[in-house]
Amino acid sequence: MVKYVDTLVTFAEFPNEISLCINISGCPNHCPGCHSSYLAQDIGEVLNKESLFRLIEENKGISCVGLMGGDQAPNTINWLAKCIKEQYPELKVGWYSGKDKLPPEINLDYFDFYKLGPYNEERGPLTNPNTNQHFYSKGKHLHKISAYKDSFYDVTNWFWKNDTNTETAGISTES
Repeated sequence: MVKYVDTLVTFAEFPNEISLCINISGCPNHCPGCHSSYLAQDIGEVLNKESLFRLIEENKGISCVGLMGGDQAPNTINWLAKCIKEQYPELKVGWYSGKDKLPPEINLDYFDFYKLGPYNEERGPLTNPNTNQHFYSKGKHLHKISAYKDSFYDVTNWFWKNDTNTETAGISTES
């Protein structure tokens, strides 16, 4: 079981997407300097299929659902992503994990994006080119780079402001 504390519609967590980001509590990582340390507490409302679908329906116009946390229950995160894909196949799904490796319970067929890595104050967040965190995107829109359209690619550089390469900076060159 996972709980969520709040939600926010953003344009930054998943580049080129209007994302409903759901902040999940109970984080087991306790990263020093975490900007959302309150999410380590066991607080909030249960995030189940019904509450998830209600949140999606209340936020018309989104293109992505971001599950922000949930490292304590990767099976549940995987199941929630599957529910989204089955009920809302037009939506993309992303997950922010503070772990270094993707848990074996995660089936990437249900995800379009994922972020791995604990927050490290000295190396900064995804927007810092020195970050230890990595952001991955399913390669459907990167088909010019690879013939493997469903592979994931490290596209952390999408978050770096000075990257002028439109092929890798998160700016779509497709029409």
